[in-house]
Amino acid sequence: MSKIEEALEKARIIRNMEGYPSVRKVKSINRGELGNFDEHIVTLNESDSPIAEEYRRLKSMIIRETKSNFLNTLMVTSSIDSEGKSLTSLNLAIALAQEIDHTILIVDADLRKPMIHKYLGMDYKYGLSDYLTHDIDISEIMLKTGIGNLVVIPAGRVAKNPVELLSSVRMHSLMKELKHRYMDRYIIVDTPPILPFADTIAIGPSIDGVIFVVQEGRAQISSIQEALNIIKDLNVLGVVFNNVSTANLDGHYSRYYKYNYKYREEEK
Repeated sequence: MSKIEEALEKARIIRNMEGYPSVRKVKSINRGELGNFDEHIVTLNESDSPIAEEYRRLKSMIIRETKSNFLNTLMVTSSIDSEGKSLTSLNLAIALAQEIDHTILIVDADLRKPMIHKYLGMDYKYGLSDYLTHDIDISEIMLKTGIGNLVVIPAGRVAKNPVELLSSVRMHSLMKELKHRYMDRYIIVDTPPILPFADTIAIGPSIDGVIFVVQEGRAQISSIQEALNIIKDLNVLGVVFNNVSTANLDGHYSRYYKYNYKYREEEK
């Protein structure tokens, strides 16, 4: 079985329509600043829907696979653009944030095409790129959303040199601090797609695990294979098979769902 076949065998199916300061030091966003949530944030807008339930199942799988050693820094990426990685990052983060036992920090590390703040309808002054290039306190970029235990670090200004910023000593120090300051916190990092840019590899050494997003009918198998080969030395926890048609879900959901758990159990 090829690497891509193995990855897709253990895919979660999601059908979409397309850390360290204390709490009092984390800036809050009031409802006026936050605005309206994007309709694709189904874990908020359609919390009782089958799609939202799939994100909760994905959340449960992530907790199961990471809790023994608490692999709490997780990167969400894809092979090419427009496969739904940012929406997957955000819906997963919200699903995790609704857990009583965990606080969640989502970091928008896509410094080329940041989307997290847009989906949340968020206005902000500083973000990750500003922190990496200026003497800004971390409390200035950590924003409480009012969504469960979810805190956001937005991307900041679009950077001309994102690879250099993400591979910098300051970035790696930040990720190390985020990981160890609060041991009950999950950090979800949304990164650019793998094939067009080197940004994901730059941040890879600071990450405990990778969630790889594949949108049905979007990327060619060869592109998915190439992307997985590029990150073969990272800990790929699994694949989210995204935007699956209703026809493909009918009659096949149970097989994918059960095999995902069976696959992981056989690996241990």
